[in-house]
Amino acid sequence: MKASLKGRYEPERASATATFTVAAGDAYLKTSMTEATFAKGPSLNGLAFSLEKPGCFIIDYIVPKQDFRFQFMNTVRLLEKPVSMTYTHLLGARQTAVDGSVAFDPANKLSVNYSFASGNCKVKYVYAHGDLRRTLLEPVYDLTNNTWDFAASRKFEGGDTLKATYQTSSKVLGLEWNRDSKINGCFKISAAFNLAESNLMPKLMAESTLNYEI
Repeated sequence: MKASLKGRYEPERASATATFTVAAGDAYLKTSMTEATFAKGPSLNGLAFSLEKPGCFIIDYIVPKQDFRFQFMNTVRLLEKPVSMTYTHLLGARQTAVDGSVAFDPANKLSVNYSFASGNCKVKYVYAHGDLRRTLLEPVYDLTNNTWDFAASRKFEGGDTLKATYQTSSKVLGLEWNRDSKINGCFKISAAFNLAESNLMPKLMAESTLNYEI
């Protein structure tokens, strides 16, 4: 059995999530809970169960809402290019979304996301620069609102990643430092600046994750 514990800290609040995973053949059974599950004694708040087969499907049961979330994914080859499709449906909320992506080559990828409930449609292009493709440029165009979002990231040896994002609709600039290392641990520190406000005090957030096997 594998277990992970993720902590998240923001100036306004702190939170934690624990996940337990058990292999069941080529699928996995997962149980996740948050600090709300035990904040006022044992409860069903923040509790969820999942059945997952990587690359095929994920079925989530959100206990407090008594709602199911279904996600199915598949990859086929079209004109010698890998095309991936993901279908997501929330049963109780009656929300459905479809994601599709095509990789033209190892450095260029195009993806589209469409939500049937809201009608929102976003198109994202990903360009991986360099021989090792450690630098990513990711412009996103929102067809519904006619707005652009931009992201640029750089991955370094040792598991460190620096990322910058900018949302033209909200004028929010985000900076993120992420470390994913088996030796040095996993954590993320991020800051968001609202450039539309005169006070440029950043909104800070920190996350850390511990993984271990039982």
